[in-house]
Amino acid sequence: MTCFLRRLASLVVLISAILLCLSRLEVQAQPPTQAQTRQQLLHDLDSGQLRDAVLVGQQAVSRWPRDARFRHYLGVAYFKNGDLKQAQEQLTRAGELNPRDSAIHLDLALVLLSEPDYAGAADELEAAIKLNPSITLWHTLLGRAYLNSNRSLQAIGEFKTALKLDPAIKLGHYHLGFAYFSLGRNDEAISEYKEELRRSGESPAAVCALGHSLLASGKYDAAITYLQRGTEVDSHNPHVWYDLGKAQALAGQWAKAEPSLRKAAELNPKDPSPHYQLARVLEKLGKTEEGQSERARFAELKKAQPAAAGMATGRDQ
Repeated sequence: MTCFLRRLASLVVLISAILLCLSRLEVQAQPPTQAQTRQQLLHDLDSGQLRDAVLVGQQAVSRWPRDARFRHYLGVAYFKNGDLKQAQEQLTRAGELNPRDSAIHLDLALVLLSEPDYAGAADELEAAIKLNPSITLWHTLLGRAYLNSNRSLQAIGEFKTALKLDPAIKLGHYHLGFAYFSLGRNDEAISEYKEELRRSGESPAAVCALGHSLLASGKYDAAITYLQRGTEVDSHNPHVWYDLGKAQALAGQWAKAEPSLRKAAELNPKDPSPHYQLARVLEKLGKTEEGQSERARFAELKKAQPAAAGMATGRDQ
């Protein structure tokens, strides 16, 4: 009898252990809840595990197709992974499911800016700002989208709004100056560039843009001063070397213009413009054969250059 009871007790223990294991297996076999899936997806995004984020996001939108947040997060995962088409598709659907989420509109705008689709990005930024008008960066991004879709007046309005919200915003006056310059309002552009330099120190973008505007205004000596500084703070920028060489040539500084223009041609070998200016400079210096060679090089590069379109894509030689 005692032996039987011992065996029975052992059997009870064994059965209990088996039932416990089965219950644990059953719990493990349960699919993650919506909240658990969202937490995992956000963790993968934050930790940079983009492949895992895409996989979890795909499974999530399959299980909960009308959850705007899952589509939003999946769109962000695709975007970070470089898949702009899938990112746009998911973020567009997320916006349809929850049109009052400004973050969705912003992230879709960032995707469209990367494509680039400036008009589409402007639409999304307008929607985001309508829902949340107090974020400075969004107004700046909208201004840049307007500027790149040839809506300079609207861009000026957005850049002014950004500066009103945050007078210390980095490059705020630079962006406003660029918008003025795109309309040929050079004096206002110059004023804004100088204000940017006064507020934020020696920004390479502002230094070079100020020199360019002064050159366009015919103020060659002042342009040379800023453009020379531009070559020091942004020495690998072919445009600032070109502008410097052109300003020096227009100021009659032929010997100084030659090395500046050669540097511009070296940094951007496919640009025909430095060769045109260099030909004129060499001819002024009495180097006729070299000048003819540069004119031939200019014609060759100009012929191979695709037609330019859009704002500020071309320049006079």
